[in-house]
Amino acid sequence: MDVLALSRLQFAATAMFHFLFVPLTLGLCILVAWMETVYVRTGDADHLRMTRFWGKLFLINFALGVVTGLTLEFQFGTNWARYARYVGDVFGAPLAIEATVAFFLESTFLAVWIFGWERLSRRAHASAMWLVSLGVNMSALWIILANGWMQHPVGYIISNGRAEMVDFAALVLNYHAWLQFFHTILAGYVTAGFFVMGVSAWHLLKKKETVLFLKSFRLAALFSLASSLALFAVGDLSGVSVARLQPAKFAAMESVWETRVRAPYVLLTVPDPVNERNSVESLKIPYMLSFMAFHRPDAEVKGLKNFPAADRPPVLPVFLGFRTMIALGMLFILLSGLAFYFSKREFLEARPWFLRLLVWAIPLPYLATQAGWLVTEMGRQPWLVYGLMRTSEGVSESVSSAQVWGSLACLIVFYAVLGALDIYLLAKFARKGPEAA
Repeated sequence: MDVLALSRLQFAATAMFHFLFVPLTLGLCILVAWMETVYVRTGDADHLRMTRFWGKLFLINFALGVVTGLTLEFQFGTNWARYARYVGDVFGAPLAIEATVAFFLESTFLAVWIFGWERLSRRAHASAMWLVSLGVNMSALWIILANGWMQHPVGYIISNGRAEMVDFAALVLNYHAWLQFFHTILAGYVTAGFFVMGVSAWHLLKKKETVLFLKSFRLAALFSLASSLALFAVGDLSGVSVARLQPAKFAAMESVWETRVRAPYVLLTVPDPVNERNSVESLKIPYMLSFMAFHRPDAEVKGLKNFPAADRPPVLPVFLGFRTMIALGMLFILLSGLAFYFSKREFLEARPWFLRLLVWAIPLPYLATQAGWLVTEMGRQPWLVYGLMRTSEGVSESVSSAQVWGSLACLIVFYAVLGALDIYLLAKFARKGPEAA
């Protein structure tokens, strides 16, 4: 493998591993803040114990997530130096704001929350966790604004062979980036909701602290249902934005090869074993793909053959990743809807099969978020900055294959240890349950 392929593999491995921690962090801080707020308002001791229990799991995930995120930024200077030189004037601003404002906010008030139990009033202590939640979600915003610029560059000029920012407001108000942001944080909320439901379901099956975990379950079920429905709406808007701004990616997501007006949505294709061009679309919904792409049944959907072969993304992983994400997203709406209904009707303990299902469903939102980012990043290829800079143009000139192999091997070992530690600690304290009253 050459330096380009190895550098892409290394960045993909580190980014995907780091993003195993991010979704739970995004959502669980909100749930912990919500639990503590209920305790402050009602004085309910169960909500105080819930806050401490889920807060401990949040801290474990947050700490390990911070460690895994540090290596990502180092790679801009080591493996992607030409990219850093080309976009540093634009890309550096949101990352600097994330580090100096958002991360400072979340880390400072997290320390206040950890050490302030006996030193602050109830309201002030709960406010600290809400400020942590604000900082965590602001971090996601600034990072995604940077990524959104790579997906849809705005507010720049090309000067002296570099992209230079001329309109910071355009970067901040980038519509496509904001859709990415809401898509990402809502996916994190769903992940946290299913994590809390799954752990609560495990304790309910064991008949341990049933009153407390029924409260956790109900809260998480409502949170998951609302987030899943909102995610469906944002996902629809994101698809329209992709079809307009990145038509080759949209064509790969749907495996559309021929440009069509009033394009149908093909549910089943019967292949011709002799000539695949003669394959028959045996089950399709008329006009549906055009409506999905542009919210107009008569719109034109460009096919992959409309683009040079060198400008097409890898179709199979993008197509399968998109299908995986959509299927799981629909499953989340179904499961969270049933969870909310059963918990409100007090049917949960009479349905152990459903509780077991939710325990096994804990990994599914992680799989969906990984599939979503695979579609986002692989679907952008061969562009590093869409329409401006190819991925092959951004790799460093001064690193060798041996150096990248060495760093990749070290990162894999390092991340394997951190991943095992995270799973061990989360499982250990999740099974242990909350502190005694």
